Amino acid sequence: MSRAAVPGLPSRHPIGEQLPALYADDDFAQRFTAGLDTVLAPVFTTLDNLPAYFDPRLAPADFLAWLATWVGGADDPRWPLALRREAVARAVELHRRSGTGRGLVEALRLVLGVSAEITGDGGAAWSRTAGGALPPAPADEVVVRVWPRHGGAADAANQVDAAHEADPAHEVDEVDADRVRALVRSLCPVHTVCRVEVLPGPPTSEEG
Repeated sequence: MSRAAVPGLPSRHPIGEQLPALYADDDFAQRFTAGLDTVLAPVFTTLDNLPAYFDPRLAPADFLAWLATWVGGADDPRWPLALRREAVARAVELHRRSGTGRGLVEALRLVLGVSAEITGDGGAAWSRTAGGALPPAPADEVVVRVWPRHGGAADAANQVDAAHEADPAHEVDEVDADRVRALVRSLCPVHTVCRVEVLPGPPTSEEG
């Protein structure tokens, strides 16, 4: 993340212009301070643009990994740059939904570029009738169905707001099942059993 000298970058505050008038025409003094200007110019430029360094959508690429540590976001240098920026920008939002079905669906879409559908609730059951009979015991596993995204073909139930759409280039033709299972394991609540099913396309009503 270091910022070294940038050849040809002018300083907005040349030291030579701030010297006493005695040195204004002193060739040695002007050349000496010009060398310092070359060193300080990137520092001034960084400070002038400091807010942009803390915005993941504007920050230099080498700052993203550092910003990700601030918010506990996922970051992988192998991902497309636009995806890395989006993952850091939405890290807090995804943390807020951690452990929920929607949070898992959005994480799969954002990180791996796949669409997902989740069925089951990890063994929770309830009744809307006060004093009624207990409901049947629910299935104790959560089924995570994933399929490739093609041109934003995810069904409407799994779509997020248009403003939060991931980079269109981050669409996959094949699902990496190992990476999906690893991500699901990291996000699935510890008291639930999550089973992953990889589908060639969106599930049909029969599959659902």
